Parts: sequence; structure tokens; C-alpha cells
Amino acid sequence: MDPITSGIVGTLLLLAVIFLFRIPVAFAMAIIGFGGFASVLNWNAATGMLGTELWNVFSRYGLTVIPLFILMGQICFHSGVNERLYKSAYAWMGEIRGGLAMTTILACAGFAAICGSNSATAATMSTVALPEMKKFKYNSILSTGAVAAGATLGVIIPPSVVLIIIGLQTSQSIAQLFMGSIVPGVLLTALFMGTVWFLCRKHPDWGPAGPKTTFKEKLASLPGSIEMIILFILVMGGLFLGFFTPTEAGAAGAALALIIATLSGKMTFRKFWLAVNDSLKISCMIMVIIFGAVIFGRFLAITRLPFEAASAVAALPIPPMVIILIICLIYVIGGMVMDALALLLVTIPIFFPVVTAMGYDPLWFGVLITVVTTLGAITPPVGVNLFIVASMAKDVPMTDVFKGVTYFMLAYCLCAALIMLFPGIVTFVPGLMQ
Repeated sequence: MDPITSGIVGTLLLLAVIFLFRIPVAFAMAIIGFGGFASVLNWNAATGMLGTELWNVFSRYGLTVIPLFILMGQICFHSGVNERLYKSAYAWMGEIRGGLAMTTILACAGFAAICGSNSATAATMSTVALPEMKKFKYNSILSTGAVAAGATLGVIIPPSVVLIIIGLQTSQSIAQLFMGSIVPGVLLTALFMGTVWFLCRKHPDWGPAGPKTTFKEKLASLPGSIEMIILFILVMGGLFLGFFTPTEAGAAGAALALIIATLSGKMTFRKFWLAVNDSLKISCMIMVIIFGAVIFGRFLAITRLPFEAASAVAALPIPPMVIILIICLIYVIGGMVMDALALLLVTIPIFFPVVTAMGYDPLWFGVLITVVTTLGAITPPVGVNLFIVASMAKDVPMTDVFKGVTYFMLAYCLCAALIMLFPGIVTFVPGLMQ
């Protein structure tokens, strides 16, 4: 069997092992990658590669950024930042029609900026927001859709673990990727809020206005969001001005999060222990996925499948943007059935050479695929966030959750289309850093 055929068979076998036998993605990539490497070369080369790559990957200084940002998010989560964010946003937005749903999206965006996790944001905001919206007689389609969609902002708004992995895997600047995702994150948040406004205009009974708050009450609520603002400014401002490397920004953010949580009186020793414990679990999971992806990537590299695919696709007599659309469709479908991080680690070695061969900006492509892959997290019937929200809203039919996110999927499609039509949405802020 020639190397390219081995690469194709190995890729198909990987998908079969993941979907048919339900083997975890990390182990599936490592096993298929190691076996494929041994079949193309020999057993000794495969075992040598395994030891070398294990050392090369986990001795990289850049990987330390992952547990640091995760720790920052976990400290904020266990100290109740999400609840204070919600109350602050509610004081300003709750009195308008659909205001509680808009509040939820704003709180999701704020929490995402310091958490970076789809599932964590979906679970925590479901706990905080769904009972409030039920109390004010919000339609379950709107309330569950707003939580499920808003929670996905954790992958797009920096600091995002997914963007960190893309930067490490494609040798791009993590700081540039963070900056490039700021405007798309704000744009998507605005489109979500516009979706709520449109739905409440069309169905006024879906989002009744809440009680009015005085200006004094609005001002009194601001301390609930000030800690998130300080953290975001420290991390992103330090990166933008060149004061921090990404790793230093993660360390500074985790330290400041701990100081803020301690001074606010919300951080007990037990909560700190839970934050550290959860950070270790999540970090170890990500590290194992990275290792499996590296092994599978080395297998693909020796088969030359990604490079041959790039050459073949670049020579196709169709516009390059059509190829980009096909790749995006693959990511949306893949995001429905796989975790965004695992999907990107499997596919980037294949698609990234194709895109760069066509002359597209790697930074633009990295942010674009982050957006379209995250869309898969709320795409029925397998979107992960849908089931998290449905499990938290036990009295809401699954069909209502599906209907709710359908409206917000249109906002995702519009955001992706605007990024394709106007690449400056991604490249403008990073350009200011140069």
C-alpha cells in the first residue's frame, strides 16, 4: 500500500473507530497514528517517533499557557463571578422587552471572556438564568436558545483554549489570534442580541419586560461586573501592548482572579481546592488530546496526504472561496458530533496546508474555523450545548431547545459570511499591534 493510500485508509479508520466504537478521540488518534506510522515505515521508527514526540510536545514552554488560563476561569467560576455578572447586566437590561435574554447573552459573553469553555458557560448560566426567565414567564424557546447560543461565545471570545491550540498547531502567534477574535466575538454577541430583539418584536409574549430599576440601582450593580472588566483589560491589554507573553498573561490573570476572589470574600479554601482540582482534570484531558493529535499528525505527514491534497485542491478549476465554503461545511457537520478542540486537532493538518496553498491569511482562517466549528455545538441533533441546557431545564421539551437555537444559528451564519466577505474584521486589531 503506497503512503497516500495509507493516509486515506488511516483517516477513514480513525473516523470509524471514533463513531462506531466510541473510543475517546485522544486514544483513537494515538493508536491509529502509531499503527499507521509503523505500517508506512517500521516498528522501530514508530517507537522512536513516540518517545521523541512525547518529549518534544510536553517540554514546550508554550503549553503552560493552557492550565494557567483554565485556572483563571475555574477560580472565577467557583467564586461566583457568573452570578454577579448576571445581576449587573440584569439591572441595566432587564426592564426592556427581551431584556432578560439579552442579559443572559451579555453575561455569557462576560463569563466567556474569563472562562473560555462552552460546556462550563452553558451549565453555569443555565443554573443562573433559566429560573429567572421562567419566573418572568419567558417562552422556553427563547430562554433555552439564548443560553445555549450565548454559551458558545466561550470558544470565540479570548482567551480561548481552542485558539491557543490552533496557534500552537499552526505555529501562529497566540496573541495575534486572541486579538483577531475580539471583533468577531463582539459582532456575534451583537447579532445574538439582535436576534432576541427581532424575536420579541415578532412574538411580544416571548420576552415580557422585567421590573424597572432606578439609575441609582444600575450604578450600584456595576461592582458585580468590574472584576471581569479588570481581568479582561489586564490580560488582553497586556498582550496588545506587549507587556505580557500569552503565558505571562495567563499567570497574571490567574493570580489577579485569586486576589479578587479572596478580597471579595467569595473564595474559601474548599472552593480554591475545587478550582485547582478541576483545572488539573481539564488540563490533563487537553494534553492527552494534543498528544494523540501530534501522533496522528506525524503519521499524516509521512504519508504526504495533506500536501498532496493541498496541491490537488489548489489545482481544481473552481473559485478558492467555494473550497473555503466546502471546508466550512465540513467543520459545521463535524462540530455537531465532535468536541470543537478534538475536531480541529484532527482536521487542521489536512485543511491548513490546503488553505495556505491558496494564499489565504492563516490568522483569518484560524478565527473563521473557530466560528464555524463552534456553530456545530448548537446544531441539532447532536450539538453538545443543547443537551447540557436541556439537562438543566428538565421541564422544557428537547424540541423547544432545538427550535430556540435555530434562530441563533442564522446569526452564526451571518457572522461567518461577514468574516469571509470582510477579512478586516479579523485582521484589523492584530494589524494595530505591528
